[in-house]
Amino acid sequence: MSAVTLLKPHTKDLGGFEVRRLLPGHPYRMVGPFIFFDHMGPAQLPPGGGVDVRPHPHIGLATVTYLFEGALMHRDSLGTAQRIEPGAVNWMTAGHGIAHSERSPDEQRPAGPRLHGIQTWVALPKAHEQAAPGFSHHPKKTIPLITLPGTYMHLIAGTAFGRTAPTPTYSAMFYLAVEMEAGAAFELPLEHEERAVYAVAGDVHIAGAPLPPRHLAVVRDNGSVRIVARTAARLMLLGGTPLDGERYIWWNFVASSRAMIEDAAERWRGGGFPAVPGETEFIPLPEDRGPQTAFVP
Repeated sequence: MSAVTLLKPHTKDLGGFEVRRLLPGHPYRMVGPFIFFDHMGPAQLPPGGGVDVRPHPHIGLATVTYLFEGALMHRDSLGTAQRIEPGAVNWMTAGHGIAHSERSPDEQRPAGPRLHGIQTWVALPKAHEQAAPGFSHHPKKTIPLITLPGTYMHLIAGTAFGRTAPTPTYSAMFYLAVEMEAGAAFELPLEHEERAVYAVAGDVHIAGAPLPPRHLAVVRDNGSVRIVARTAARLMLLGGTPLDGERYIWWNFVASSRAMIEDAAERWRGGGFPAVPGETEFIPLPEDRGPQTAFVP
């Protein structure tokens, strides 16, 4: 039986909806290239309200947005304006620097929008962390569907079960959204060195032990792992090859050196990132940098 470590969520109220953060966590700050994992909602925002994440910068990572409910409007400094809805994938490669915003669509605000989804950051290998930024959107119909008895998996990124997603990954990884019927079971893919399972909802057991909802189970060896749903359940599977060396993470920046983070901070403070067309607001740089910089092994 494979050994499993459970990571508990750290919950934050963002004014109308909760976000649960699983990565960076303890004792695992990363799983494969995944360095950040946030579960947003589910939430019903009040009439006239909505999500308004003002323009902010990123370096050294790719953001991956996947929704179960609701919609978000993504805008970035490349000139992208892309609505994302449930089942589709937004993949934004920050490289040496990009800025973006995320807001609830205008037409959903009068009634109060729903929001439920997962946002992750995938750290880039050193060969790509200073690459040109990019953005790609993949509609639900283009995302590979993997069907097992009582189990339906959408391959968001990477490779698994002999299939490959259309998203532009930069290292070996896998990322799947899974829905299971009561009584369904399957084996976690063996081809990736680091693996984890996140329970969005439902009564799930992994390697013979309960996986509480909103917890991340990190598999600590490469043995066979069986996942069983005792009720209808929703999961996220993720992992891949460990990254090529240490990573630092501070605010919205990920890099293989503190110098890159310091440079990005100064660029954002001095207006050195390109603007997001149509946006006049921005999130200012937090003033205290040193103590908050977290080393990620």
